Amino acid sequence: MTDQTPHVRLERAKEAARATATLTSGDKARVLEAIALALEAESPRIIAANERDIARGREEAIGESLIDRLRLDEKRVAALASAVREVAALPDPVGQVVGGHRMPNGVALQQIRVPFGVVGAIYEARPNVTVDIAALALRSGNAVVLRGGSAARDSNTVLVQVMRDALGGAGLTAEAIQTVDDFGREGAKALMHGRGFIDVLVPRGSAGLIETVVTESTVPVIETGAGNVHIVLDESAPDDWARDIVVNAKVQRPSVCNAVETVLVLRQAAPRLIPLVASALQSEGVAIHGDDIVSGLVTGVIPATEEDWATEYLSLDIAMKVVDTLDDALAHIRRYSTGHTESIITTDSRNAERFLAEVDSAVVMVNASTRFTDGGEFGFGAEVGISTQKLHARGPMGLSELTSTKWLARGSGQTRG
Repeated sequence: MTDQTPHVRLERAKEAARATATLTSGDKARVLEAIALALEAESPRIIAANERDIARGREEAIGESLIDRLRLDEKRVAALASAVREVAALPDPVGQVVGGHRMPNGVALQQIRVPFGVVGAIYEARPNVTVDIAALALRSGNAVVLRGGSAARDSNTVLVQVMRDALGGAGLTAEAIQTVDDFGREGAKALMHGRGFIDVLVPRGSAGLIETVVTESTVPVIETGAGNVHIVLDESAPDDWARDIVVNAKVQRPSVCNAVETVLVLRQAAPRLIPLVASALQSEGVAIHGDDIVSGLVTGVIPATEEDWATEYLSLDIAMKVVDTLDDALAHIRRYSTGHTESIITTDSRNAERFLAEVDSAVVMVNASTRFTDGGEFGFGAEVGISTQKLHARGPMGLSELTSTKWLARGSGQTRG
């Protein structure tokens, strides 16, 4: 790929979208299997490139949370190939009938799902996104243009080349997968200003990156938000559920957007649950930023500030606060949540149903770890991202969220009077 301008890449993606839109479901599954096989075959090459990115990231002190997101080892590359196969096995959304009826004059109307055309993605230090979004875009009949950021430069270069080679070998134009990484900020700018070429743009990464894309883009954007995620523990929360769910939600993979960042404990439950949960967290190396009540019940607590309630740590840190009532917990979530995921641990059905009804986030849970907010866990194979907006798509985004619709009208000579 030696083109001299990002505009050429966008033009080629738009042209390739004509080919991807007409692929049969079987053709798309065959292309994705070719990509999965290529990822497995080129695993050593991919890992070697990733090691260069990690070494550079450590030199530049990008932080352990980004290093974790950046890392590709043999197991993770195998998981990428597996995710591609899972996407290939999903029902093809293109051509699905959404609705329809017959007009009084006899014209038959049918609304069906169709590809967007060209999907753009801007993301940071996440080479897995390179493969996930490409697979989802192709399965839904789209071409894709990727901007993966400098931290994963070597990894993404190899991944894109491996996938493009696989497309060519499977009989589909390699131009269906494009990258503008080598153009740096100019490539990102081309995506954001690519009216007429980019049909939808998805940002994934830091709050700053997402805000920049949403603010500067002249193309439609599906906003994926940061994850200031909450878990509420009420008076009826069982000890083992409270402990196990909070620890899993924080520790299992702290660097991702569905990891819990703040735990709110109702006052009557505080003496029982805070020492139990805090001890389990601390034994896993988690630093607790707590209010005065938490500090009085647990040793080694960092005094919480106003900033802590609004922080997405993405690390082994967690904020903990005591609230008087469920009303107060709901008010805290309304003020500080980014609208990603919230969960309540309770056996009180009234509290559970009220929480589900009143919390305005993309995913709202009862008695489950927030780590389940994930396209793979939801059965989508992979995900484009977690949408925190309310138009078109919300929550984990899979294949159907990468389609639009159009109306088909079939008549027999009708005219409008």
